[in-house]
Amino acid sequence: MDHSVARPAPLDAATSARLRRQPRSATKPEVALRRELHRRGLRFRVNHPGLPGRPDLAFTRAKVAVFVDGCFWHCCPDHGTLPRNNRDWWRAKLDRNVARDRAKDAALTGLGWSVLHVWEHEAPGTAADRVEAEWRQRLPSVTS
Repeated sequence: MDHSVARPAPLDAATSARLRRQPRSATKPEVALRRELHRRGLRFRVNHPGLPGRPDLAFTRAKVAVFVDGCFWHCCPDHGTLPRNNRDWWRAKLDRNVARDRAKDAALTGLGWSVLHVWEHEAPGTAADRVEAEWRQRLPSVTS
């Protein structure tokens, strides 16, 4: 991790506190997707520690890794924004997040895994359709 750019001082205490409270796992979009996939009978590991990047969901038999990405933190092309304050620092920070995402994808692919990214704004049912289709493709003998 590149620490050459010093973290700017927080604009105010309220902003700093809000960002600290942002959950890193079990976010609302992630939980909604998990519930929908579980309802469909799919079983998975959550934040699998033995895999690069600790995927939000890991279907170990099918080797499908799923990441539920926040629009801000992962630079969604539709909803990603760049703060007005400390713009250069934030651009570098978010670019590092995206580069780290691609490195995790490459590491997982190198291990034979299929990697899916779901945006936080995707409807759980639509995202579950994509995940289930990939799961079925990788395990053609599975029927439900």
